[in-house]
Amino acid sequence: MVTSSELLTLSPVLPVVVLHDADDAVPVAHALRSGGVGVMEVTLRTPAAVDAVARVAREVPDMVVGAGTVTTPQQARQAADAGAAFLVTPGCTETLVSAALDTGLALLPGAATVSEAMRLAERGLHALKFFPAEASGGTDALRAIAGPLPWLRFCPTGGITMDSARRYLELANVDCVGGSWLTPPDAVAAKDFAWIEALARQAVALTAPER
Repeated sequence: MVTSSELLTLSPVLPVVVLHDADDAVPVAHALRSGGVGVMEVTLRTPAAVDAVARVAREVPDMVVGAGTVTTPQQARQAADAGAAFLVTPGCTETLVSAALDTGLALLPGAATVSEAMRLAERGLHALKFFPAEASGGTDALRAIAGPLPWLRFCPTGGITMDSARRYLELANVDCVGGSWLTPPDAVAAKDFAWIEALARQAVALTAPER
């Protein structure tokens, strides 16, 4: 079972995947895996998402699949029951964090402020999602947070592109970034899985520099 800290080291880019048809889940997972990306976050923003997580967990065993945009305790339980390996939340209410931790799965909770990050650290959570990254100050904010909280690790997500990802990965407290550009809606709709594989290969090349 993957831990929260290990989750941040599986790929320079954590694909944030929105699927409207669960039938696309396995081909997308295979495309990402063929491109060298062995982890994917399926966001619970569509009715097909939970089934998509279940299909990947069942049919693509070498893909670490998790559920993102988890906003309620019920969603945390549904994702766990579907076979998710990890949970990602956009924010960090006490009720949601407790429910997510109760599943026993790796948790990447969302934080946008120093106070939120400190509250999560008090719960023993040191691998966090910085969201929404660009709207919350981007690399400047993360560089500032590293001053008082140097032991926290982040996966910034929200508004990050292929062009801006490397700037984040150069930060000492960033191990990976979250990105939706690996699975563009047009590529998924057209079932152009070769396009997704090519984008995954580009993402793998964004390896963080040695520190």
